[in-house]
Amino acid sequence: MWRDDFTLPLLPNEQIVDNFAGGGGTSSGLEAAFGRPVDVAINHDPAALAMHRANHPNTRHLCESVWNVDPREIKGPVGLVWLSPDCKHFSKAKGGTPVEKRIRGLAWVALRWASIKQPRVIALENVEEFVTWGPVVRHEDGGHRPCPRRKGREFNAFVNALRRQGYAVEWRELRACDYGAPTIRKRFFLIARRDKLPIRWPEPTHGDPSSRDVLSGRLLPWRTAAECIDWSLPCPSIFLSKEEGRALGVRRPLADATLRRVAKGVMRYVVDAAEPFIVKPNHTAPGYDCFRGQGLFEPLQTVSAQGLHFGEVRAFLVKYYGSDQDPRLLDPLHTVTTRDRFALVTVAGEQYAIADIGLRMLSPRELFRAQGFGDDYIIDRGIDEDGREIRLTKTEQVRMCGNSVCPPVARALVEANFQHEKAWRVA
Repeated sequence: MWRDDFTLPLLPNEQIVDNFAGGGGTSSGLEAAFGRPVDVAINHDPAALAMHRANHPNTRHLCESVWNVDPREIKGPVGLVWLSPDCKHFSKAKGGTPVEKRIRGLAWVALRWASIKQPRVIALENVEEFVTWGPVVRHEDGGHRPCPRRKGREFNAFVNALRRQGYAVEWRELRACDYGAPTIRKRFFLIARRDKLPIRWPEPTHGDPSSRDVLSGRLLPWRTAAECIDWSLPCPSIFLSKEEGRALGVRRPLADATLRRVAKGVMRYVVDAAEPFIVKPNHTAPGYDCFRGQGLFEPLQTVSAQGLHFGEVRAFLVKYYGSDQDPRLLDPLHTVTTRDRFALVTVAGEQYAIADIGLRMLSPRELFRAQGFGDDYIIDRGIDEDGREIRLTKTEQVRMCGNSVCPPVARALVEANFQHEKAWRVA
């Protein structure tokens, strides 16, 4: 009834459907788990499906609204339907911004699949606030806001509707860092199944490096932000003039708020750090080391569709010998660094002076690494509906990344809920 011992079991001809497929995070995880391509990927965004096609060429792609796809068009039984409906109208990042009733109701498409195709398993991913899904009311500004007195009412109705269709339903919050992705991204996951098999939740494979489980070898340590950084990329000085910055393609001068964040990071992770992270760069200036904004030995914070929250900050250091510093090494700070004992840092018992501070935003490739994508995943180009290769802008790449499901989490969920079917099939 299954292909081999390395492929998760599906019944003959069972289809795998990825709704809201985006650039392919879920599909990557499902393919890694099942050992075969996803059958159908649905998304309304042509750029997202272009990236998906480039990486999943054996999948049938439907570029339209999920509501315009008739489940009856999918031939054969369906083993798994995955849904990742738009989350921006539930996320706390939305704040007090007006919401659209149409977007908040996208999850109801799951009931359409449940009633028409009756997939054995339905999986849904969203932000943690999804459990607060409730009715919206008209605001005095003419927009709509969630009704504070009826939080969770729509969510409960959604769960009860699935149960009336014969599904057992459970949900949990999972963190991607616990399953091998170098990001702390936490998301809500719901599993519904109607084949009488138990719903199972994956056991973490990674944990806090200082925890007993990691120290004993039961879990691997969390992967970290340091793994995602491409240290060969230039990190332009924060002290460049507007003209110098324009020549390098970066915005200078930086806003005061940005400079304050940079200063705070340098103090925390360089000046006051017991063990700063050191990188030996490939240039000839003697005595330089590089140190790095967020802690490098932690998983990266959650990547958003805007992706502009993450920058690499480097403090370039030169060994400190008193007042006889070579002025050529201190050019970026000019008169500031001529002060004796400016910004001294002690590393392994030796003193260094900060000669420059660099800042750059993380590249799309680094952000995709943080989500748990492999470096072989194609992100800068895609394939359109006519089979032509198209280029994807940096903005599009970042959007696909921020909207994606971390592949390792999708894989872990599927393996947990299909691996135990082998024993059931034998029985």
